Amino acid sequence: MAAVLLGLLLFALQSPPVPSRPLAGGGTPPPPTSLPPDNGTTSHPNGTLQQLPQIIIIGVRKGGTRALIEMLSLHSAVAAAQNEVHFFDWESHFQKGLPWYLSQMPYSFPEQLTVEKTPAYFTSSKVPKRIHRMNPDIKLLLILRDPTERVLSDYTQVFYNRLQKHKHYQPIETLLVKDGEINLGYKALNRSLYYRHMQNWLQFFPLESIHVVDGDELIRDPLPEMKKVERFLKLEPQINTSNFYFNKTKGFYCLRDHGRERCLHDSKGRAHPHVAPAVLHKLHLFFHEPNKKFFELVGRTFNWK
Repeated sequence: MAAVLLGLLLFALQSPPVPSRPLAGGGTPPPPTSLPPDNGTTSHPNGTLQQLPQIIIIGVRKGGTRALIEMLSLHSAVAAAQNEVHFFDWESHFQKGLPWYLSQMPYSFPEQLTVEKTPAYFTSSKVPKRIHRMNPDIKLLLILRDPTERVLSDYTQVFYNRLQKHKHYQPIETLLVKDGEINLGYKALNRSLYYRHMQNWLQFFPLESIHVVDGDELIRDPLPEMKKVERFLKLEPQINTSNFYFNKTKGFYCLRDHGRERCLHDSKGRAHPHVAPAVLHKLHLFFHEPNKKFFELVGRTFNWK
């Protein structure tokens, strides 16, 4: 009898799981102890659950996806996965099925929306069909920057990664230009041909399901862009000027959330390498027509060079 009472007392003292970003703040819950059911959720007795995402940030790489998900997480009705899941683009993950994908999602309350971001989704030809099969009504967020700036950011990330690993790296001009012409074999250039990838997505989703965030404007003045995101997702207006402050040392906006201040990682906002003006001019000319095609596809223009 004493053993039973002791067991009940220990059970009562255990903390229940809480969502990754609850409505009023809280800690991180333990992993689930049971297999998820077939209805797209894994729940716990206190009302928190893992849900398949109702929102996916699909890209683009070096477009500002980390800033976007961090800013979206300021809203109390949003629960964000912390890591890039790569479910729909990596075969090793996709073959594990939706139960595995669900297990990667944060705990949340039923009234919260779950979001994950994997920038590689946008440029993967097989991803749109796979996401549509999971949920044809899902809301998609796509954040884009000036294609030339995105290419330079792409190179900068690879450059620093190779530098840290003491690996050889190529000067950017040798990657961008080959035999005097733009090197079409450079993958970073392909990622900036937005219209090609957008055409693929529009085969499966109407334009009304995809909101394009202006990544350059998000850097310069985040609040107006985030208000547009709130409206697209039909969220109660909540993100406001008090959530942002400009960090002069870093040179970009940082976040305030329930009294806590945080900035993006030091790897964000790195200075781009110097590129010869003639090479930059070639890039701007190269992207001129692809940009026009993208503007026509989405029915709006962007202030890209």
